[in-house]
Amino acid sequence: MDNCIFCKIIKGEIPCTKIYENDKVLAFLDIEPINKGHTLIIPKEHSQNIYETSDENLSEIIKIAKKISIAIKTTMKADGINVHMNNNHAAGQRVFHTHIHIIPRYDNDGLDMWHSKEGYTDKEKKEIAELISKEIK
Repeated sequence: MDNCIFCKIIKGEIPCTKIYENDKVLAFLDIEPINKGHTLIIPKEHSQNIYETSDENLSEIIKIAKKISIAIKTTMKADGINVHMNNNHAAGQRVFHTHIHIIPRYDNDGLDMWHSKEGYTDKEKKEIAELISKEIK
């Protein structure tokens, strides 16, 4: 894509600090890291989000995410790792090229990612689970 910043990085038009590359994916340091070592993994084939990404590319991304997560946890002496993907604007996606964040985490680093907004009634759980299950193809 002509206006996609990640496609420009893949083409070498914009520099990046490369962590890993193969024929299907590129991984590089995020320029606005949550914590040092925060890395992005992108497929070289353009797709906007998880819905459009081929199963083959998703498989490769997650396989590389595991390798990079282990390396980051070790080298950055992280207490944990977040493997995170934002899909669509409402979910925080700002660059519309499929990508996964690998974020080193530390005890008491101040990043609170999960706070529940509301719970389910037993009836709601059953209804929602049935709706989602029926939609899975």
